[in-house]
Amino acid sequence: MNASMHGGPLRRPARGLGTVAIIVVLVAMSALAAAIVRMGQAEQATATRDLLSQRAMQAARAGMEWGLYQAFKGSWTSCSSATQTLDLSTDYGLHATVQCDSRSFNEGESAPGTPRTIRVFTIDVVACNAAACPSAAAAAQPGYVERRRQVQAVN
Repeated sequence: MNASMHGGPLRRPARGLGTVAIIVVLVAMSALAAAIVRMGQAEQATATRDLLSQRAMQAARAGMEWGLYQAFKGSWTSCSSATQTLDLSTDYGLHATVQCDSRSFNEGESAPGTPRTIRVFTIDVVACNAAACPSAAAAAQPGYVERRRQVQAVN
């Protein structure tokens, strides 16, 4: 029998359709894997920045407490534009610049005719992961973090 007796020419099985489907699936899976890798990298960078930010905040708090101690009990009792940089790089990779300023005010009288003088201390702390804080040059670099804390206290 020939092919014309069966109602048409002989058909060959389709080839290549399975190969195309496999290639499409592989391309889709590659795109998905690349997206997952990019999301993982972004998450890692975000976590690193968050950790550095928290460390900078803790360094600023430590500098603030140190500055208050210096103003009330340490060497800054006059506290007139005194500045000190705390090197916390060994433990945290950070520096904190602590500045103290104070002003005296008369507030009523402690006894008739005797003015009551109070002193207001302002402690301003900038903590960052550069050698000096604040740093405009370092601020332009990726990964730079800086936190500022300020407190006023009265003796």
